[in-house]
Amino acid sequence: MADPDPAGGARAPRPFLSARRFPLAPIDALVVLATLVWGANYSIVKVALRQIPELSFNALRLGIASVLFLGVLAFVPAARRQGPAAGAAVAAPRPWFPTARLFTAREWLGLIGLAVSGHFLYQLCFLGAVARTSVANSSLIVGASPVAVSLLAAAVGQERVSRLHWAGAAVSLSGVYLLVGAGAAVSSESAIGDVLMIAGVWCWAVYAVGSAPLLRRHTPIALTGYTMAIGSLFYLPVALPDLARLPWAAITPASWAALGYSAVFALFGAYIVWHTAIQRIGNVRTAMYSNLIPLSALATSVVFLGDRLSPRQALGAAAVLTGVALTRLRPVWRASLPAEE
Repeated sequence: MADPDPAGGARAPRPFLSARRFPLAPIDALVVLATLVWGANYSIVKVALRQIPELSFNALRLGIASVLFLGVLAFVPAARRQGPAAGAAVAAPRPWFPTARLFTAREWLGLIGLAVSGHFLYQLCFLGAVARTSVANSSLIVGASPVAVSLLAAAVGQERVSRLHWAGAAVSLSGVYLLVGAGAAVSSESAIGDVLMIAGVWCWAVYAVGSAPLLRRHTPIALTGYTMAIGSLFYLPVALPDLARLPWAAITPASWAALGYSAVFALFGAYIVWHTAIQRIGNVRTAMYSNLIPLSALATSVVFLGDRLSPRQALGAAAVLTGVALTRLRPVWRASLPAEE
């Protein structure tokens, strides 16, 4: 039910992740926290991949995260409500998954498209690239994802990107190169993996930009939950042969814990924050924070694995932070998209 109003009426429902619920955590700080989770995920996932093949691991974590999303949508009324742009309170909860009935037929087609792009094709491209190209190449290509998101958002008229933002993106990308991409090189051995990673970056850009109109009407947890669940259904047949051969009894508690971390924090929690940021500050500003992921991954390896930070990496970290800061000096213009019927 909507929150009571002192004047006797009813207030519009608050978003699931609202400023009032987190008064000391502005959205930018939450996005930084999400990048820390994703950065640490690289080191943690290595533990699970020693015993669980990549396709099986990804299918399991997508399945666990989808169950969490659908469970919250079924039992937490705030997660089922429409987004703050909807402008009106939603009717009383229905017996089972009422959020599904809030999507129009056209929106369901959009959700399926986003699921295929952002959860099915992206995961296939990402895993295929990791197996076929170097860490340096893949890190540098992923570092260009804010540029892809900015170009696509500008092309569809969703956001106008300032020159200062492009300068920040260039500085940040140079920092990613210094951090992890200095060993990048084009070769015939890595060409297929590089192409797959580039395709994955554009799949993610389509997913991010395509999510923005739906986030004007629906909560981030509803959009992410349904797209992830649908994407998992597409992904499952691909991973099924690997899952059938998986030695379940031989998997250690450490590997299960790593799988749980990746599902609960890297997919469930971080995705909610990321889509909330898209809803609040736009795709272009949110995308820039993805360049903090290699920085947080490096920090994790330094703190927990005892790695040493070289002067080149320290300079790269400073460049990444400077680039992200530049994009925050002037807000990008956000187009007023008409509400979908």
